[in-house]
Amino acid sequence: MLTQEIAMEIVKQTTNRLNRNINIMDDKGIIIASGNHERIDQLHLGAIEVLKTGKPLIIHENDHHQWVDVLPGINLPINFQNVIIGVIGITGDPTELLEFGELVKMITEMMLHQAFMAEQLEWKQHLKELVFEDLLKEDIDQHSIDQRLERIGMKLEPPYQVGVMEMKLNPLNKNELIQMTESVFGTQQALVGFLNVNRVFILTTALSGNNIDKRLATAIKRLKAKGFVIRIGLGSIVNKESYIVHSFREAETALLLGEANLALTRYTDVETKALLERIDERTKQQFQERIIGSLSEKLIETLQQFFLSNLNIGECAKRMYIHRNSLIYRLKKSRKLPDIIHRCCKMP
Repeated sequence: MLTQEIAMEIVKQTTNRLNRNINIMDDKGIIIASGNHERIDQLHLGAIEVLKTGKPLIIHENDHHQWVDVLPGINLPINFQNVIIGVIGITGDPTELLEFGELVKMITEMMLHQAFMAEQLEWKQHLKELVFEDLLKEDIDQHSIDQRLERIGMKLEPPYQVGVMEMKLNPLNKNELIQMTESVFGTQQALVGFLNVNRVFILTTALSGNNIDKRLATAIKRLKAKGFVIRIGLGSIVNKESYIVHSFREAETALLLGEANLALTRYTDVETKALLERIDERTKQQFQERIIGSLSEKLIETLQQFFLSNLNIGECAKRMYIHRNSLIYRLKKSRKLPDIIHRCCKMP
């Protein structure tokens, strides 16, 4: 737990503030960090004594000759989860150091605790991302998934739904973003993790469609308030773990085919477009030529405006600055148009 990296950070933070040399020794009494870099990797006899007794060691000027290569100062045990994992030594007059020595020890132990918690969060997050990777595989290893879920204290229950969030701007670090998203959905009802540097997956579990919609709206609102520029693609709700991969693919498709200015695109919003994307180009070309191949450019433009007007005759006529009857005449010129257009043309 007491790594050289953490020890060097402790020395850096305390030496500058106290204007005293700080040594950090590991559980074998070896100096792993010091304000005096020449002392690193040396054995500290004072630390050995502290590790043996579990008590602080105070060395005054007149008795430091009893300790080889040990300067006057105080040496205090570093405790973590009721175990001594190292020693912190502060060089100087003990009478001056005693008043803040315990404070330095407390700060050191707090920094170790924070580093441990951050490490645990990172470990749990890695397990979540491994679980999601397993769920996307063709052959799901249920035993492996269950083991990892047990370690993070979570269960997956139907229905399931996958969202993929794409970020153009991320003002938070990775852990903050994950925690913020999970706080909206609940840590037991959503598995959240990174797919790559700018995409996050959100797998909801045991949530109804209405609940998911509400929480997505809240998440989008909060993330935008924090300065995020995001788009979310949402797959369909599925009831089997083996179908989660399909919901994920749909979420990716929703992102790909959705409008760039929309914060949320559901797969159902782009399903028709997605189906058309699967048709090969030759088939598309044949269909296009059969349906509109003989139409003039003017009539094609008229049809485009008609569809942009949601098949509304009056709105389309205004958009094109032509009389309603002129529009109807143009639309009726082609017998190849779908029946819906002919029905619209007969409307009063």
